[in-house]
Amino acid sequence: MQQLVANIAISIPEDQIIISKVELEELKQQQLLGTYWSMKDLEKRVNRKQEWIKEHILFPSKFRKILDIEEGGFVFYPQKKGQTWSFHARYMATFLDDHFNQIFLNCN
Repeated sequence: MQQLVANIAISIPEDQIIISKVELEELKQQQLLGTYWSMKDLEKRVNRKQEWIKEHILFPSKFRKILDIEEGGFVFYPQKKGQTWSFHARYMATFLDDHFNQIFLNCN
């Protein structure tokens, strides 16, 4: 087998850098540290209205056991009028990724 070895120079603009995929994922996770989402934020992330989110993610018992802060989770479920939903962004983002199939499997 023949091999050709070539050295080439590629210019990278000064306003850009090259990082590994692992580093990129770590940066994305760090971006969510200390961040809490409202229901509106979650609607934007999931691209669904709150009624759908409640029906398919927040209220099914299999998910509520994981999510509800009363069960050790990371979602504050309002208990009386005037209270608002609150989601720990990093944990909620991970939950959505990890449970994508389960969330969308039975929603049609």
